[in-house]
This record gives sequence, C-alpha cells and structure tokens, in this order.
Amino acid sequence: MEERDVTVVTDDGEQHRFTVEVASTPEQQRRGMMFRESLAPDRGMIFIYEEERVASFWMRNTYIPLDMIFVRADGTIARIAENTIPLSETPYSSLEPVTIVFEIAGGRAAELGIEEGDRLVL
Repeated sequence: MEERDVTVVTDDGEQHRFTVEVASTPEQQRRGMMFRESLAPDRGMIFIYEEERVASFWMRNTYIPLDMIFVRADGTIARIAENTIPLSETPYSSLEPVTIVFEIAGGRAAELGIEEGDRLVL
C-alpha cells in the first residue's frame, strides 16, 4: 500500500504530521484498518474519493479504537468521530459530503487539539 505524509494544521497554526497508508483500491478500502492490533501515534490511513460523498464507516473486525476524521473538498475537517468502538457495526457518518476520510489512533485528535474546522494538507 502506498504511503504518504499528511499534515493537520490547527486553527492556531500548529502542525501535526502523520505518515499514512493510502487505501486506494476497492479491496484496500474495504479492509481499512481491520485486524490490526496497534497503530503508532504518528501513523494513520486515508481514503480519498474523486467526488464528494457522504461517507459512512463501521468498525467490523477492527480491534483498535480510531479517530475518524472526515474532510471536505477544501481540506477543512467537517467532523471527527472520536474513539470509535472496536468491533462495532454501528456506522459513523460524515453527515455531509466529504472527499477524504483520515483515520488515526483513537484519542489522538483530542490529545493534539485537532478540531472541526482545522485543515488537512496532503
């Protein structure tokens, strides 16, 4: 799976860098973070869509809590589903059209002060 660096820029200008796996194929997107037992604090995964869509994810077969960060076409964070529940089949939705879903370890967004309205830079 391809890796790239992304940066979250907070409202006060603070920058947080992550190395992410890019889930680009349908199989990679279907599998996502399933079956992983850990995730380093500076790592993550992104799902990039060519067209805006309301995105919905669940935690089936995902053993670790995640922060799901839903990102609008302009790069601003629309919503953060924090500390998602491992193995849950309850859907977490972006609630509005987005072009990127960015997943990091559960609780990291709050630890770093990442909030809705901050910007993701690819």
